[in-house]
Amino acid sequence: MSKSLFSVLIALAVALPAAVHAQGDKPGAVAAEAAEAVVVVRAVNYEMRTVTFQGPQGNLVTMDVPPEAQNLDQVHVGSKFHVRYLRSVAVYISEVGGEPAAGEASTMELAEKGATPGGTMVHVKQVQARVEKIDYDARTVVLHGPLGNDFELAVDEHVRRFNEIKPGDIVVVRYTEALAMQMIKE
Repeated sequence: MSKSLFSVLIALAVALPAAVHAQGDKPGAVAAEAAEAVVVVRAVNYEMRTVTFQGPQGNLVTMDVPPEAQNLDQVHVGSKFHVRYLRSVAVYISEVGGEPAAGEASTMELAEKGATPGGTMVHVKQVQARVEKIDYDARTVVLHGPLGNDFELAVDEHVRRFNEIKPGDIVVVRYTEALAMQMIKE
């Protein structure tokens, strides 16, 4: 995982403008946001397996359709899809410890052949970093990442029990995106 992706994940953990909650009984925070809309198909390229959707505000987004999707032939200009999107970032101290690491996983569930086009995709990225130094007064930590890099971060005031974090703790950042789409039969 690149240094820039790790930095983006940390930044997202602080920047998501959503409800923030403590993670269990450990210091940490969770931020999540969800959106739901009906989008309209404005273009379909069957050969390239792409669909261009127009959102409620008029924005256009082109999506690649995975080869596993068996019902692209049912999608046409003017088709409408009900879309649900969720993203969340959890930042917490690992209960089991460990070493700096990074990983990701994805899952996809698509409609069966002949069914109404749609599906659900979930993608999770996780990074673990070790706390090297901590300044409780300034609310900053220096983390040692999975690529061997150290960097200093300010810790948001929403992170409860910050005073319990100590050098050697493993900080986990988990970024999750989920997308569910279902064509509306008319």
